[in-house]
Amino acid sequence: MSDEDQLKSIRTRIDQIDGKLQELITERARCALEVARLKQISGDTDYYRPEREAQVLQTVIGRNQGPLDDEIVARLFREIMSACLALQRPIAVAYLGPEGTFTEAAVFKHFGQSVTARPLAAIDEVFRDVEAGAVDYGVVPIENSSEGAVDHTLDMFMSSPLKICSEIELRVHHNLMGKANTVNRVYAHQMALAQCREWLNAHLSGIECFPVSSNAEAARRAQEEPGAAAIAGANAATIYGLEILSANIEDKPDNTTRFLVIGRKIPAPSGRDKTSLLVSTSNKPGALYRLLKPLAEHGISMTRIESRPSRREMWEYVFFIDIEGHSQDEKVAAVIKILDNEAAVLKVLGSYPCAVL
Repeated sequence: MSDEDQLKSIRTRIDQIDGKLQELITERARCALEVARLKQISGDTDYYRPEREAQVLQTVIGRNQGPLDDEIVARLFREIMSACLALQRPIAVAYLGPEGTFTEAAVFKHFGQSVTARPLAAIDEVFRDVEAGAVDYGVVPIENSSEGAVDHTLDMFMSSPLKICSEIELRVHHNLMGKANTVNRVYAHQMALAQCREWLNAHLSGIECFPVSSNAEAARRAQEEPGAAAIAGANAATIYGLEILSANIEDKPDNTTRFLVIGRKIPAPSGRDKTSLLVSTSNKPGALYRLLKPLAEHGISMTRIESRPSRREMWEYVFFIDIEGHSQDEKVAAVIKILDNEAAVLKVLGSYPCAVL
């Protein structure tokens, strides 16, 4: 058989596979519509189930044998789930905007392209719209692997009744973009400037850098001002018509930002979960030790701890603690009960599936 005949045979097989895939996707979509019908009959309004979607994606990754890597396969299934969910009921998600930010990228990574994404100007606006029911969920940044916590998000949890429903981890690639190779000033969010500090010192020494409200705002200014450049994600270059002058200029190659999905309910256990707690204690010797001791005694791993001023009294602090497990797990529930007796304030901010990828 000639090479041309082999190619023709392979292409015929691909066409047949594509037909089968389309049939199966159509069948899946019809199942999604049947689920919606049954939910309407029962009065169940929870169409988006974070724990269910996490379980599906974990199963997808577990059975992946290549040659596509896990992230690509998970993204393909995420889009199928997103389109099927939109058939049941479109989901509206507010996020820290404007368009072209990494928070927007996190929304689409987690919910897929079929979601209705609404950019807002500030983190407190995202919380407010979710609380008011104007949107179903919100997505806000919580920490960066090299620059630490996003304090504004932590502070909002002190007074908000909202719960953490999911987490998203997004690899962040920064790009220098503009309309000309001659750069006389650079705009970026202050965190982006910090994450690219070494590169800027090495390649644009003496060029003044200006912090702005978001990287998308930086791209907008670079579009309008001659000689200006911005640091932002690749999507911002497309949106604002800019050329990427230097790609991947972040100092740390594993630079990752973690985002939280906020909603009004804590999801059910997925089998691989985290629980986030807000805890405060009296200012006396050994107080923090007594809060953390039950975790060790029950064999529960603490993955993160942050402190913030309580805003009630001078030099009084609250602690944000992430632990492994769901609040319904026996060991976690036992620890929460102990902490409730020991702490001055205890608030379960959420129990939610760990980021899949």
